[in-house]
Formats: sequence, C-alpha cells, structure tokens
Amino acid sequence: MSESKKPQADEAEHGAYFPSVYSLGQYVPAKSDFDGGEKHTVTEGPKKILAVMVDERYLPVEGEALFSTGNHPIETLVPLMHLSEAGYEIEIATPSGLMGKFEYWAFPKEDDAVKDAFETLLPKIRNPKNLADVVKNELGADSEYAAIFIPGGHGAMISLQDDENVGAVLRWALDVDRYVITLCHGPAALLAAGENGSSPFDGYSIAVFPDSLDEGANVEIGYLPGKLTWALGEALRAQGITLVNDDMTGAVHADRKLLTGDSPLAANALGRLAVEHLTGTVS
Repeated sequence: MSESKKPQADEAEHGAYFPSVYSLGQYVPAKSDFDGGEKHTVTEGPKKILAVMVDERYLPVEGEALFSTGNHPIETLVPLMHLSEAGYEIEIATPSGLMGKFEYWAFPKEDDAVKDAFETLLPKIRNPKNLADVVKNELGADSEYAAIFIPGGHGAMISLQDDENVGAVLRWALDVDRYVITLCHGPAALLAAGENGSSPFDGYSIAVFPDSLDEGANVEIGYLPGKLTWALGEALRAQGITLVNDDMTGAVHADRKLLTGDSPLAANALGRLAVEHLTGTVS
C-alpha cells in the first residue's frame, strides 16, 4: 500500500495540518549529515551567537488551511552545533520572548548528536530572550554577539518579515560589521530590514529555498496543505536581492558577511562555512 499524500490533521488547532506521510518519507532523514568536530575555534572577538527563533506555529495558506510549522530542527541545530563546537556560546531569542517553536515532525529520530544538542539548548528554547530587550540592551559596537542566526522552516514566513525588532537586529549587524547567517525560509527575516522602501540588503546575493517547490511539488505531495499566500523568492528579488539558486541541492553562499544556504541539505555545510568565516580561516 502506497503512503498517503494527504496532509495530516493537527488536532491541536482547527483546520491545521502536518505534512503527509509520503512527504515526510521524502524529506525527513533518520539522521542529519552533521560531520563532527571543528578544526577551528574562536580565539578573539565576540564569542556569542544570537539565534532568533520563531514563536508562532501556524502559517496560513490558500484555502484557509493552516500549516503546522515552526523552525526546522536540522536547519536550526546543525549549524548551531558547529558554532558551539568552535567555542561560541549560543543565545536564543524570539520576537515575543515566548518559547521557540520547532517542526518536531522533522526531527531526525536516529541522530544522537542532534538529540544531545537539542537537550542542551532546550532550557533556552523554552525560556528565550525577548528580542526587543536584546535590541534595547545588548547591541552596540562592543556587543558580545559575533553573528545573528536566523534558522529556516516555514515558520519564518509567518511574521518575521514584518517584525521591527528583527529588522533592527539585522541592521545592527550590518552597521557594526557582524555576520548574518540564515538558510532555507529563514531569509524571510531579511525583508524586515527594509526602511522607507529600500533594503540594506539591496545588491546582496543569497541561497534560499526555491519558490518553485513551494508552489508545485510541496503542495502536490502534501507537504503543504495548500499554496502559500506569498512567494519568498519573489519578495526578496523585489528588494533588490539576487537569488543564486533555483533548485534545492544543499548549496551555500557567502556575500560579504551574509552567509546563506538553500535548504536542510545545506545545514551542515553552512555551519562549517560560518565557523570558517567567523574564525578567519576561510581557505
């Protein structure tokens, strides 16, 4: 009997759905491709990473259905595992200060390293910083944060693109020459940095999850319960950002201090790329 391509009901919310059994079989591996320890460690400069997680779970799609989403666990944890092993302290913030939301259905069930990283970060995920407080009290030229990390997952498209504090923390990173690291749907956050009709990321190039999959295959196989109400890549291009990929291959890309990846397939490579750039060891 073939696996169902019908999205699965999330009984916690009316009209909400998880991905279909078939799509989970296609997209969710039992293990990540995390490849272990780092050759490089931080020795100078700021030694903290601020990971901005989403605090909302339900993304409206066409037809009034809701996609039960959040941050993707591999896209969140694998890059942070590399950064942690390189000596960086990880801090978690959300726009409201409420707990971060994960796509737990995408958790790699046989990956002990990812499970351990999750358990280590869980207290901070459950009790994150309020991003408004970070903007008010923890930024400046002498901030302890070496980089801002925006993990992926469709949850990034719920409200990060309109959040004023997300925009503020990204503009700060550019103003004080710190890194911004993001992947998959996380670049939705870049849209928040624009002011008065212009974006500080105008002229940058990034890797991002392709609109073509969200508009086609992801609906056809039941990963999404309907088409999205807006297209991420289209919105980024409208702000003058160039997309370097039109498919999902695990590509990563660096443009100045903006480091990006196209999907969960890019999580391990993006973690390594981030460590190399942050520690000044890019070959």
